[in-house]
Amino acid sequence: MADNKKKVEKITSRDVDFAQWYTDIVKNADLVDYSGVKGCMIIRPYGWAIWENIQAILNKMFKETGHCNLSMPMFIPESLLQREKDHVEGFAPEVAWVTHGGEEKLAERLCVRPTSETLFCEHYAQIIKSYRDLPKLYNQWCSVVRWEKTTRPFLRSREFHWQEGHTMHATAQDAVDETLRMLNVYADFCENYLAIPVVKGRKTDKEKFAGAEDTYTIEALMHDGRALQSGTSHYFGDGFAKAFDIQYLDKDNTLKYCHQTSWGMSTRIIGGIIMTHGDDNGLVLPPAVAPTQIVVVPVQQHKEGVLEAATEVFNSLKDSFRVEMDDRDQSPGWKFAEHEMRGVPVRLELGPRDIEAGVCVLARRDNGEKITANLSELSEILPKLLDDITKSMLESAKARRNSMTYTAESLDELKEIAATKPGFIKTKWCGDLECEMALKEQADVTSRCMPFNEDEVGGELHTDVCVCCGKKAEKTILWGKAY
Repeated sequence: MADNKKKVEKITSRDVDFAQWYTDIVKNADLVDYSGVKGCMIIRPYGWAIWENIQAILNKMFKETGHCNLSMPMFIPESLLQREKDHVEGFAPEVAWVTHGGEEKLAERLCVRPTSETLFCEHYAQIIKSYRDLPKLYNQWCSVVRWEKTTRPFLRSREFHWQEGHTMHATAQDAVDETLRMLNVYADFCENYLAIPVVKGRKTDKEKFAGAEDTYTIEALMHDGRALQSGTSHYFGDGFAKAFDIQYLDKDNTLKYCHQTSWGMSTRIIGGIIMTHGDDNGLVLPPAVAPTQIVVVPVQQHKEGVLEAATEVFNSLKDSFRVEMDDRDQSPGWKFAEHEMRGVPVRLELGPRDIEAGVCVLARRDNGEKITANLSELSEILPKLLDDITKSMLESAKARRNSMTYTAESLDELKEIAATKPGFIKTKWCGDLECEMALKEQADVTSRCMPFNEDEVGGELHTDVCVCCGKKAEKTILWGKAY
């Protein structure tokens, strides 16, 4: 038990220092290591396994909605990047440049892709000729580079992994429909697979993606009350199409410009999983993305027949679940602590008395509950248990979010809440940039989104005036401090 206690003490309490708690979790759960390249992270096998499971689920969802995967180059010629002015200006401070190839200076600088809109547009201009070529529904899995000044594992690093969907459509309505469809895919994934409740909404003009007409977002609230933008979907209109001359011959024999979307989710969602569900004992992973869903721990494994029985249970489960057999020469308490640290959803304990009775003990990571289960019924019990864990995690996170969402009807009320109560603040807003900037300056909050369903989160507002300037306001908006 001494080893067990020592391991747990490596984690700073979440309520004492949330930032240090996060770093301790990331390191002790062996998710990442620091790289010799400043601002970049090494994603360790356990962390990468989480990302692989995320990829597998999203990839299936994308293909079910008709999207195909492809791969674009990682380099963008400067002249190509410059063809969409607003897009370039938005990314200019974060761009990394390649100036030499071997010993020779390049005739033209190459940008290491921060995102791939321009590359896709160059390609679309070559392959789209007729209405019959539309829509084009593409996605790629890759890494991108943005030269961030302040970095944190998963949440913000100079190179990060993501997927970026890029689509072209014949009409504006088709493109808008696609933009919202993919936002709903992200929301479904977060809530039903990651057990992270999200608020769907539209970003303000100030916060929208560079070059986009509209940006839509899913916003999640972390355990410390800070928001995390967890996935975004962008409607570009025909701005890029005009810059890159992407036209198609329509049925009426006239040339028309295409309408474009893009949408992405990155490895920062792993940070969201940690900060939504983790506790002072380590990770708490949703079963859908946990590298190990069930760990079999033989108790008193030195006794005759224990290892054999545990191995038999392991073999009976391995084709249906991601299951691990822990027969290392360590005490059960040490193993329990390690698997808690790594967030394994279910621990299956099996000792001599259990074997004799034909049962095992199932310990849930999310709430610590233990149940005794018949070994002969595990194939029926475990799927239901894993499903219940996901639902329970979602309800717990949703209840916490609701308890940390406030309404404010005056500037003084908003400032007091922002200073003393971490979470979302729901208000009315006139839509003016001046008021948005004033709230950033006076209350240190940023706009998170204008929710599609304002009744979904927070209480009722009994006012129709802007929280900042007092003018008539029809927009409902969420404010908060964010990662």
